[in-house]
Parts: sequence; structure tokens; C-alpha cells
Amino acid sequence: MPSEKSPSAAPPLRILHVVRAPIGGIFRHVMDLAIAQAASGHAVGVVCDSSTGTSFEEGWIAQLEPHLALGIHRLPMARAGGFRDVRSARSVARLAKVLEPDVIHGHGAKGGTYARIAGTLLRFSGQRPARIYTPHGGVLHLPWSAGSRVYFAIERTLGRVTDHIAFVSRFEEEAYVDKIGRPKRSSAVVHNGLRAEEFEPVPLRPGARDFLFIGVLRALKGADLFLEGLAAAQQELGRKLTAYMIGPSNIGEGEGRPLLESLGTRLGLADSVTFRGPLPAREAFALARILVVPSRAESMPYIVLEAVAAAKPLLATPVGGIPEIIPPGDSALIAEPSAEAVARAMVDAIRAGEELESQARARAELIRGPFSIETMAAEIERGYRDALARRRRRRPEAAPTAA
Repeated sequence: MPSEKSPSAAPPLRILHVVRAPIGGIFRHVMDLAIAQAASGHAVGVVCDSSTGTSFEEGWIAQLEPHLALGIHRLPMARAGGFRDVRSARSVARLAKVLEPDVIHGHGAKGGTYARIAGTLLRFSGQRPARIYTPHGGVLHLPWSAGSRVYFAIERTLGRVTDHIAFVSRFEEEAYVDKIGRPKRSSAVVHNGLRAEEFEPVPLRPGARDFLFIGVLRALKGADLFLEGLAAAQQELGRKLTAYMIGPSNIGEGEGRPLLESLGTRLGLADSVTFRGPLPAREAFALARILVVPSRAESMPYIVLEAVAAAKPLLATPVGGIPEIIPPGDSALIAEPSAEAVARAMVDAIRAGEELESQARARAELIRGPFSIETMAAEIERGYRDALARRRRRRPEAAPTAA
């Protein structure tokens, strides 16, 4: 049960967030949460990878740093699993021992692993921080297979050293229960939140294009489906359609901008699509009329929230937590993550004309209350407080050998 004591009335906390990659929606979540917590009087710090990110993300970090009484700390954190994870987890534990957090909050599969192992190792030195985990999709996106079962088993083991899980969507909670099992202790669904100014509409620039893709240029986000759908829609309408694809250039082997540029050339879109590096979402919204989010998997994507709040016409696949933002039956939902469905939605959107704008304005009013940063920060702090209260009631426990 939630604590009856208001989070703001309780004494301030020392909070350490751990996330691997300082990019995308996961870091946006950490950044917004950390700033809100600092504004509430808490001492906050962030740990993230030292080798990931572009100048765009470095700008985010520079913006975040003045709010962090516990600082921002960059450590090597490998994307692929392996023995280097042991070294990274120990580095996080050594840092946390010095910072003495009341709460260590891990985000994503890697950040969640490091945070929970570090929080457990600290028990050998007498510290007992609450170990909090937010999956942000992570391994929960993996389909059932022999390989994924290994990751699910690791998550199941880590669940034994987790004091509270804050899911960003009901979808994520259901996927966790299905693939990992019910949380051993407490959990809650806390949707991502937006700032008040993000509910202001964004006017289009002169010469705005037809369609816009914003995100990591990878198959999981449906970047290839965007191009294939655009080519098919262009053919059906019998006219050229223009688009921007905005996101980081190189993200790993077998994905990224070079492969998508080659795909675009093969599809005859070289003169229709322009690739650009990362931009703030609202700046990108001004570049094209309709945002397309053709993801194959999501948890609670900020880009959809930001677009809906800004009354931006959009099309999005009904995956992950997206139907928790855009209800089933809404014309903004693409039938499925396939090139054919994306093309059909694009054609219908072009033919809908100005009706898209009126639908977008009505959609924005529906999310104004439930998806605020104030609501998000308060609910997450409530989870911290309850986990700390349970920790005080329990007898001291030995550090589990599983960690």
C-alpha cells in the first residue's frame, strides 16, 4: 500500500540513478526524473557509459549536471553482455560506497543489473540502499527462445535482490509477469511525464515535408518500415512524398544510417528522404507535417507522448505502451508493424487533409493530467519511500550469493 505520508513532507534522500546509454527516451526519463527530484530537495547523482553518445547527448548531460549534488559519473559499460559487466558492476558499487545513496535506481537491463548488484554488494559494508529497477523494455522485448530464456533467468535471479520495480507502462508490467514472473516485492506502473511547456503546439516551418521519423535508426524502431511504407505510399498516390529521418548515424553492427541510406536508394527515395542527426523533438516537429512511429517494439515512448501533447498529427503502431497513450480505434494507430500497414496509414493520412490537425488537437487534451512530470516524480518517490520503510522493518539480510 502507498505510504500515507506525502513524499514532499518526508526528509530528503540521496538518490543515485544508473543507466548504460545516455541516449534516447531512457536517458530523457532519467534526466527529467533527476531534475524533478533535485528540485524537491533531494541529492541526486547519475552514472552512465563513458563511450556512448553524440554532441547532442553531451548537451543533455551539460544541461543536467548543475542539478546533481552527487554529480554525473561516466564509466565504461559494454552494450553486449560478458565478463566486462562484472567489472562495470564493481565500479558502480565502489562509486556508490563513496556516495552513500539511500536509493540506487537502475534503468534498462544493464543499468538495472549494475544498480541491483552494486546495492547488494554495499550490504557487506553496512550500507543498505533501496534497490529500484525500471526495465524500459530491455530484455522484455525479446521473444521466447533458447537464448532469451537465459536473460529471463538472469532477470528472475536479480528479482530476488530488487526492492521495488517502477514500470513505465502496463504493457511492460504484463511482459515482466509473463517472462520473468511476479515481482518478489513491490511494483507500480508510473507513466513517463512531460513538462507543461511541451503541451504547446509547434507551428510548421515554411516548406515542411510530408512525413517525419525520429528515433534510433534501427529495425526495432521500424526505420526500414518507414522507408518501405513511404515508397509504397508514393507509388499508390502517384506523386512524390518527402520526409526527414532524424536520429543517430551509427548505432551498431548491421544497423544505422548507412544501411538505411542504401535501402532508400534501392527504393528510389534518394531525392525524397533527407537524413539528419539528433534534434530536440519539438525542433524536429516543425520540419514535417506528420510524424510516423512504425516501431516493432516499445515500452512507453517519449516521442509519441511529446507528439500527442504538442497536437502533432502522427501515425504509430499499437505496440508496447502506445495504446495507453492513443486508445484503440484512434485513426492515429497503424494496424501493425509492417510495410504494407505503414503505407496504408500514410496514404490515408495524406488524403485526410486538415482533419488530421483537428484530431491531433482533441488527442492532446486527453493526456494533459496523467502524463505530467510532477505525477511521475511523486509516484516514483512513493515507491522509494515504501521500499525504504520495508527495509527498516526487515531483519538485516546477507548479500545473496546469486548477485
